[in-house]
Amino acid sequence: MYQLSDYRFDLPDELIARHPEKNRTDSRLLHLERTTGARHHRHFSDLSGLLNKGDLLVVNNTSVIPARLIGHKESGGKVEVLILDYREGMAAMDREGTFSCRCLLKASKRVKPDTPIRFGEHFSAVVESFDQGIYRLRFECDGDFDRQLEAHGNMPLPPYIKRDADAFDKKTYQTVYAKNRGAVAAPTAGLHFTDELMETLKAKGVDIAELTLHVGYGTFEPVRVDDIRDHAIHTEWYEVSEETAHAVNTAKAQGRRVVAVGTTSVRTLEFASKEDGTLTSGAGPCDIFIYPGYRFKCVDAMVTNFHTPESTLLMLVSAFAGRDTIFTAYEEAVSQKYRFFSYGDAMFIG
Repeated sequence: MYQLSDYRFDLPDELIARHPEKNRTDSRLLHLERTTGARHHRHFSDLSGLLNKGDLLVVNNTSVIPARLIGHKESGGKVEVLILDYREGMAAMDREGTFSCRCLLKASKRVKPDTPIRFGEHFSAVVESFDQGIYRLRFECDGDFDRQLEAHGNMPLPPYIKRDADAFDKKTYQTVYAKNRGAVAAPTAGLHFTDELMETLKAKGVDIAELTLHVGYGTFEPVRVDDIRDHAIHTEWYEVSEETAHAVNTAKAQGRRVVAVGTTSVRTLEFASKEDGTLTSGAGPCDIFIYPGYRFKCVDAMVTNFHTPESTLLMLVSAFAGRDTIFTAYEEAVSQKYRFFSYGDAMFIG
């Protein structure tokens, strides 16, 4: 249960979804009953039939920025830049008037400090420092930074998708309820929702609350220790409003289900909840690592995608439904040729 090898499984390469479904709700949905382990094969459009009047659906409203930039040094050498902390950069802009933050760089050789990188005629950056694989860049542009970023940046698709982002990804790799800019990876369980489905759920009497967790690139970082209990998880910025805390606490007090959309919502709800299950409002760094043995305080059901082998996300869903139950469901999903990972199909566990 605590060995990294316990979370390894084989997945045929053709089951890794590299493009989304044409219609978001056309994705398949594996309904896993948390208590019995029973499995039912559906489509995401069937979700409204699995939610009850009075359920509280909690979504992550973070918005993915086009964080991947292609630039060139003065020598002509190509440099690929991935912005790691948009929120940090905006804070620097407020203080100093310049967007400056930590970034990952990919080039033929290490890029030295003070090296200028040009992305466009009016958009560039200068390397300020390098430490333990992370660079700090100071960006320079004419006019609004966000406008330049939108014009020159690409969506930061996960490495396993193995293709360059295109113009369509700026829409499809974003939830329909995204509003708070800052993520460099999408809360992918939310990608299946449409405005029409959200309205259908509201009409049924399902309440909806929002929180924010700015998903970081650390979500793709592999676990490098044999005993998962020794793993140091990445930190991401979260925000829970007083309104959302009140909605969750009222639902819990009335015996209604709290249904989290995605592991990011699960982590935020559990991190911000007291031992008695009371959700507190606030904002700050979230570093909760949920693996089997964890006692859930707030979340009663969840919508989630299928996760990569040996990932902390797979450990989280194993904690929620049981490792053996999850792996049995995954084996069935593979045999039924479900599509996996960010642009893949979904599960409803409840």
